[in-house]
Amino acid sequence: MAEGFARKLAPADWQIASAGIETHGLNPRAVAAMQEVGIDISQQTSKLIDADYLMASDVVVTLCGDARDRCPVTPPSVAKLHWPLPDPAQATGDDEAIMTVFRQVRDEIEAHVRQLITAWPEDATD
Repeated sequence: MAEGFARKLAPADWQIASAGIETHGLNPRAVAAMQEVGIDISQQTSKLIDADYLMASDVVVTLCGDARDRCPVTPPSVAKLHWPLPDPAQATGDDEAIMTVFRQVRDEIEAHVRQLITAWPEDATD
């Protein structure tokens, strides 16, 4: 979801990519939650983060749980941010209760992405 918001909201010259410490298929509820706000993430793929990925980055944002602690060591030149969000895939209850969690996390992610884009120095990605 963060990649979807970043691709929609960030300046066109920013290169946006996402990867994780584990690979999973797209969660259909995440796809549905993003579709509700007009963003199609159905073609995004789950990629595993590696040292090359990190070396080419200006900023690494970790989301959810222990991702910050399990993320490979990043070079000193790479800014590191952690957004301690609940993992909506761990939500329980009926479908509507689970979708409510996905929507809440989606909205929190959007706020974080907007804040990052606003706060990031214009020349930092050059």
